[in-house]
Amino acid sequence: MDAYGHVNNTQFLRLLEDARVAALPRWFPEGLALLERGILVVRHEIEYRAQLDYRPEPVAIDLWVTRIGGAGYDLAYVVRDPDGVGSGTVYAVAETSLALFDFAANTPRRATAVERECLTAHLGAPAPLRKRR
Repeated sequence: MDAYGHVNNTQFLRLLEDARVAALPRWFPEGLALLERGILVVRHEIEYRAQLDYRPEPVAIDLWVTRIGGAGYDLAYVVRDPDGVGSGTVYAVAETSLALFDFAANTPRRATAVERECLTAHLGAPAPLRKRR
């Protein structure tokens, strides 16, 4: 929360990171070891739709894969009220591009067949971002 009493834009990045870190171990059989093998954030795009004021209730974050490339993939997010809480407001829509990276060699790495299969299981529509004019 910031001086204006709402969740600050940098906190939204933390919410997205928390959602990714929670999802990836469920998506991949190797769990968090995948993160140790190397994934880097290379781009974020966030569209703020409504002010998120401080409150005790959590938000829900829908998360899915929108693109799978040879050495990376994109994730989409919708940050919203959980079912049955609040007005059903969508607070933000976002997309993150991730690159697979070999930290030991300091180079990008290709997705393995297992990684591609796991990502494909969560493949969905593009992030519902508004088009820039």
